[in-house]
Amino acid sequence: MSHASSRSGILVAGSANLDFVVRAAHVPAPGETVLGREFATFPGGKGANQAVACARAGGAATRMLLALGDDPYAQQLEASLRGAGVELHIVRAPGIATGTAFICLADDAENAITVAPGANNALRAEHLPALDDVSHLLLQLETPIDTITAYAVAAHAAGVRVVLNAAPARKLPTALLDALDVLIVNEGELATVTGVRGGIAEALAHLSMPCVIVTLGARGACARMHGKFHLQAAYRVDPIDTTGAGDTFCGAFTAALGAGLDLPTALARASAAGALATTRLGAQTGVPEHNEVETFMRNQAATVNNATALRELAAYCGLPELT
Repeated sequence: MSHASSRSGILVAGSANLDFVVRAAHVPAPGETVLGREFATFPGGKGANQAVACARAGGAATRMLLALGDDPYAQQLEASLRGAGVELHIVRAPGIATGTAFICLADDAENAITVAPGANNALRAEHLPALDDVSHLLLQLETPIDTITAYAVAAHAAGVRVVLNAAPARKLPTALLDALDVLIVNEGELATVTGVRGGIAEALAHLSMPCVIVTLGARGACARMHGKFHLQAAYRVDPIDTTGAGDTFCGAFTAALGAGLDLPTALARASAAGALATTRLGAQTGVPEHNEVETFMRNQAATVNNATALRELAAYCGLPELT
């Protein structure tokens, strides 16, 4: 999946939100009021989280196209992104609030999230910057779908590899699907995108893009590239906050592709980075640095991807031929 040209940069186009996080014993059920405990704000938004993860993973310069309001929330998001080494292309949306997310984080590390997109909805097709030095474009679904589709189609036509994290999940336009080189989804998102509620392998049979990756939380990840399956068992951690784990995976994976790494290596690095992110609070504050991921992978090299774990993962994905 590496890009066969002199292009080396990663462009992330998408959302930036300020996360308002409250910890509680459990996520409230519909109609339930839960007494929370600690409260804090963190820089977030799927696009911004993935840009930070991509930058910290190293291997390629990272830029981000985003839309922000002219309020104090925007300043915090800019500071976090610039501090991670992300170059910014900012679309200002005067009179519109910067995006926010309201997160209840339970003691078991699960969460419930409500997003108010705000300025994120101001991104338009004409805002896409020049792609001359871009090898990969990374997208998500927290900005208008017409805009995302326009970016993907333009990048595809320019010879840029297009990576989409289809979250929050929804049915995708054919034009967008046809422009993708890599689709990254979790198990629930896979079902929404394909309309198939069966096994992983059955759902993947309905997708035709070159590479699809399904993240499976504590089970690991399953990738299909040009018809061949690759499995990555999960790295073992004691999670405290899963909020940014998927975004960390996406950013680290795209950075690995931008650095020219092969699929199994990129899958392993992204899985390790995502696992580490669950051991810290905050979506962007929890994203690990490259050297931390390298050390973590070395320490778990003897236990991850053992034969038993891979057999169990293959069986779960409906791939008996790999057991």
